Amino acid sequence: MALRDSTPLNPWRRSRDRQRWTERAIELLLLLAALSSIATLIGILYVLVGESLQFFQQVSLWEFITGTRWTPLFGDPKYGIWPLLSGTLTTTFVALLIAIPFGTAIAIYSSEFAPATVREILKPLLELLAGVPSVVYGYFALLVVTPLLQQVLPWLPGFNMISAGAVMGLAIIPLVSSISEDAMQAVPNTLREGSYAMGATKLQTALKVVFPSAISGIMSAYILGTSRALGETMIVTIAAGLQPTLTFNPFEQAATITAYIVQVSMGDLPHGTLQYQTIFAAGLTLVLLTLILNIIGHLLTKRYRERY
Repeated sequence: MALRDSTPLNPWRRSRDRQRWTERAIELLLLLAALSSIATLIGILYVLVGESLQFFQQVSLWEFITGTRWTPLFGDPKYGIWPLLSGTLTTTFVALLIAIPFGTAIAIYSSEFAPATVREILKPLLELLAGVPSVVYGYFALLVVTPLLQQVLPWLPGFNMISAGAVMGLAIIPLVSSISEDAMQAVPNTLREGSYAMGATKLQTALKVVFPSAISGIMSAYILGTSRALGETMIVTIAAGLQPTLTFNPFEQAATITAYIVQVSMGDLPHGTLQYQTIFAAGLTLVLLTLILNIIGHLLTKRYRERY
């Protein structure tokens, strides 16, 4: 009769088994986190598309795309999305004119030129700037930036897109600079050393070697900054106005898509009415606009990556 092996398991083997099960549990948690993000996106698209289809059953898609008047809450309703779209694009353009140059310059300085002590001070300051609530930025644009601009431009209205876009650009500078700096920090030092060995200065190395090498991450920062500007709500709601006007003049007031959604959501319109469904059609337009910009950004990133 064979004797049962009573030799205890090797401690190293037990440790390896525990490590394997721990890794599998972590992989499962990460998979669930990824699936939850995808499920959330699918749920959002399901609600937007479902409500928008009900809206377009009563409103012509052609009128929605080509119309130049947006008055769904008036007695004679019009459903042209262009007044909201022009306000959204104008404020976003103004914001990017500020966020991209300043954010890129801060990233280059912090990554390539700033001493360690300066970098340790600059990073928390930028993070603090990113942590300011958007409603505070909105009132800052309305009560500080607009009066300052009115001293130079007396004809500037109290609600305008230039101040809203400028403050919005200030709000997304930390996002652009942080991601761009991380992309530049990921560039191997061998490229910098090779540039220095060829006689290039530090500025030439930063602009002609490091920046092109990190263009993929920098373009991602620009795309995320653009998406943040497109989806910004409180700054434009407070400072840009709520009057849907088809204009690309940043010195005039206009409503954005997000501002209109806030305006209707805070009203007394019952769910299921045509007026209430306009916010889903407008929201779907914003999602498609963001998707188009992401595709363009991806193509530009691929082109620059192939070039460099």
